[in-house]
Amino acid sequence: MTQALVATAPGELEVQDVTLRPLGDGDVRVRIAGVGVCHSDLSMVNGTLRPAYPVVLGHEASGVVVEAGTSAGIELGRHVVLNWAVPCGTCWHCGHGEPWLCSTIEGRTGSPGGTLADGTPFEACLGLGAMAEEVVVTATAVVPLPDDVPLAESALLGCAILTGVGAAQNAAHVQPGDAVLVVGLGGVGLSAVTGARLAGAGRIIAVDVSDAKQELARTAGATDFLVASPDLARQVRALTDGRGVDQALECVGSATTIRQAWTACRRGGTCVIVGVGPKDQQVTFNPLELFHFSRTLVSSIYGNTDARRDIEGLLGYVADGSLDLAASITDRIGLADVPAAFERMQRGVGGRSLVIFPPDHEGAS
Repeated sequence: MTQALVATAPGELEVQDVTLRPLGDGDVRVRIAGVGVCHSDLSMVNGTLRPAYPVVLGHEASGVVVEAGTSAGIELGRHVVLNWAVPCGTCWHCGHGEPWLCSTIEGRTGSPGGTLADGTPFEACLGLGAMAEEVVVTATAVVPLPDDVPLAESALLGCAILTGVGAAQNAAHVQPGDAVLVVGLGGVGLSAVTGARLAGAGRIIAVDVSDAKQELARTAGATDFLVASPDLARQVRALTDGRGVDQALECVGSATTIRQAWTACRRGGTCVIVGVGPKDQQVTFNPLELFHFSRTLVSSIYGNTDARRDIEGLLGYVADGSLDLAASITDRIGLADVPAAFERMQRGVGGRSLVIFPPDHEGAS
């Protein structure tokens, strides 16, 4: 048995003992060291996404391999970060260099993870179910880490950092000297600020509903900070010689902020939608503005990355000191504290919450 955070229904969360699915030949069992509380996890319980319940939450995680199947090909004791978006490598998108759009993971919210104490089967969130002491996953879902990289904090490489940095560099294509706007400063938004800094942006304007995010934003690399307001586009143009930004990254997922980010872009600029929003909102554009401004509107899914390839690049930034894995972490918590972390997230308070498991914790599947 291993302890895990189970969503039994929308809005219903409980720490329970669960039994993990049996280890297959190509699987590994990972003892979790740290797991981030991501907005996608909240979306699994607030109605934005509709997984099968019960579901063990969590997909942004790191840990240590403690058991491996006969064909897993990874040694015991290896530090790893989990990858929730493993591309198949054979579908049309994978064959055309777009593994983040892989057909086999499109729309997936979970996979069979094991059983609850009463025998009820549960789903593992996004194929991982990592808000647990241990997980059993396919060996292709782990990315090895150097032993000298902080293990628990490395969890953020699996989602927030990879997504945010990737959105800035792979989707927005930020270039040295560019002016960049980032709207929404949760874990992904702060990582998007970092990504713009690493790409050499000249001006990085960070926006959030709370002025309390200013210090986190400037630590990540923001040159300017604005509190969200209806006249955001005007304020942004005032900071960019009246043009607007070269790239805007919207990390909230609401019709209002998408429209604001779009309007804040210069003619010929790019607006990247990073936040996952609901289906019951509409964003409207008129034909004349689409023609006149010649802007590009795109989304970024998982930072347009392949974790197996791109985490290695992020580790290079960690090694040279330009990326601090812990910079956006404001709360280190236990499993039972995740509901409170969700409440902070909904209020826009703090950066990333990280569930920490003691290095000597014992779990058994």
